Amino acid sequence: MGPDSTGTTQGADAARFWDEHYRAPRPTETGRPNPLLAEIAGSLTPGTALDLGCGAGGDALWLADRGWRVTAVDISANAVRRLAENAQARGLHALMSVECVDLAKDFPEGGFDLVSAQYFQTMFALPRSRVLCTAAHALRPGGRLVVVDHGSTAPWSWNQDPGIHYPTPDEVSAELALDPVQWQVERADMPRRRATGPDGQTATVVDHVLVIRRTAA
Repeated sequence: MGPDSTGTTQGADAARFWDEHYRAPRPTETGRPNPLLAEIAGSLTPGTALDLGCGAGGDALWLADRGWRVTAVDISANAVRRLAENAQARGLHALMSVECVDLAKDFPEGGFDLVSAQYFQTMFALPRSRVLCTAAHALRPGGRLVVVDHGSTAPWSWNQDPGIHYPTPDEVSAELALDPVQWQVERADMPRRRATGPDGQTATVVDHVLVIRRTAA
């Protein structure tokens, strides 16, 4: 099987998996944004935003509700459909563009003041560093790339491998190899918080937070 066929197969497997995941609303879906995105973006002036791997859409809806013009993308057609329906029901559809996109093969056009990559991690093959680097280049001057990754294994995580390595914010930044003349790291830390899992269980988890600001075109 050639490289193109392998990529197509992996993309189809990922689409099927996430379509099943988002086939029906989950009990814990509240529509609230990821807390670190709310913390970081809450003080920013609304502009254009891109939500990578939007999932159920809590982040995209929160941004649109605060006046951001949001492009939200996900590989799951079910996730995209439900988000579009929720945006319509909440009267936010005029501020949102919702697209089904396999980011391993494509990337939305346009320039953005904010690109959000919240827990943009998957068990499927994904050229993550390439996607995040493309996202950094899609920023307008003054725009920010906000990457929040898992930094620990929660009890409800799909990957319970005790040997798993969670790249630190500094490691992620190094992988992107962005020119410091054009991009500046504003934040790189590893805060802890109390999180709630899909069945209501709670645990202390670690997040890896990286915020990169584009300083020049």
